[in-house]
Amino acid sequence: NSRGTSYLLKDSIPLTEFSASGPFEGHDLLRRGFTSVKNELLPSHPLELSEKNFQLNQDKTNFATLRNIQGLHAPLKLQMEFRAVKQVQRLPFLHSSNIALDTLRGNDECISFEDILNDPSQSEVMGEPHMMMEYKLGLL
Repeated sequence: NSRGTSYLLKDSIPLTEFSASGPFEGHDLLRRGFTSVKNELLPSHPLELSEKNFQLNQDKTNFATLRNIQGLHAPLKLQMEFRAVKQVQRLPFLHSSNIALDTLRGNDECISFEDILNDPSQSEVMGEPHMMMEYKLGLL
């Protein structure tokens, strides 16, 4: 039954992982790093999921509070501003501080872990500008 097998393959293999070279290309270590099945299955610490979703949970709580205080228009306007600010980015090979997003969230006056240990001069993101732009545009 060819219909059944194609249905199984369609659900089990993500189509976004295929590159221009074909489905048999190896894992790109330079862009994605080393993989570990154990890291993909379970978090290493019980608080890891909470920390990963901290900003999302905080935004949901703030939006709910804002909706209760000011009405439905306030969180919708703020979400629209968040989306507009997230779309404006630098080129992929340049470090972006996202200062507008921090200002909207109220994090611009706080000193956090990322402010101390996120020095752009020590970043590993810098690479070949032409290759990074071609990868972002889907040409590579």
